[in-house]
Amino acid sequence: MPLTSLPVLSLEAPAEDFSQDIGNSFRTFGFAMVKDHGIDRELIDRAWKLTAEFFDRPRDEKQKYFLEGLAGARGYTPFGTEIAKDAKAHDLKEFWHVGRDLPDGHPLADDQPNNVWPEAPEGFRETMEALFAAFDATGAKILSRIAGYLGLDEHWFEGPIEDGNSVMRLLHYPPLGDAAEEGAIRAGAHEDINLITLLLGAEEAGLQLKTRQGEWLDVSPPDGALAINVGDMLQRLTNHYLPSTTHRVINPSGERARHSRYSMPFFLHLRSDYKFETLPQCITEENPDRYPVSITADDYLKQRLREIGLLK
Repeated sequence: MPLTSLPVLSLEAPAEDFSQDIGNSFRTFGFAMVKDHGIDRELIDRAWKLTAEFFDRPRDEKQKYFLEGLAGARGYTPFGTEIAKDAKAHDLKEFWHVGRDLPDGHPLADDQPNNVWPEAPEGFRETMEALFAAFDATGAKILSRIAGYLGLDEHWFEGPIEDGNSVMRLLHYPPLGDAAEEGAIRAGAHEDINLITLLLGAEEAGLQLKTRQGEWLDVSPPDGALAINVGDMLQRLTNHYLPSTTHRVINPSGERARHSRYSMPFFLHLRSDYKFETLPQCITEENPDRYPVSITADDYLKQRLREIGLLK
């Protein structure tokens, strides 16, 4: 029976059932909604509180953590910096990036800079490191289920994502003002670069995906559930069998326009040195290999960061 609306799946369901359900949801929408994901609610609530406190700090204080030359990979990225590919106006957002710290001498250290941390609010580093680790574990579990859907061993993704270049983004969309560029919205229509994205905070209205019929569909998970979507790297790996779907965050109207919106996407990435090779089972006579030339995950990432204005 075909899916006609975005289902809410439980990660506590039997592995085979979840694999089939998330695969079907991805095939239809490029998105799924997942509850019972195992990320501690108290940890999430603490992270929300500290995120709001950080973005409420003075602009000059936040700007100290904007690191030139890192393409926003770590620390603070100011309001109005990022622009969706082919968009005419910058997004109405500011954000903070937390990544994976690697030990000195690690072979991937040149491609994955260590984190920077603000002096305030108190407990920010400890909370965000714990949340990153929780996202990382949940993402790996979901990838093991996706592997099952693709006919791969459940451990298939473990090597490709080991010490991967994943990023947790703390996002703040300020109240709407009058000085925005014409046509600017909170996040312009785009696709994500990474393997999969795990998103907290989509309960607040605004996130929409573009259906195969070209219509915009609201993504509104239950309280505390994750919205999860396919990124371009997984689309490439599967030869578009699992599609990366265009999505956006539209501006609110009325009373909600005077309020901030916060969200926390976790962009689960491959290792920087991973070399793409299209999965053989995703190549058919009807769907020949679209990517016969291999490229590393880091080269692909840099190519896309240039397109969205984060890398010059």
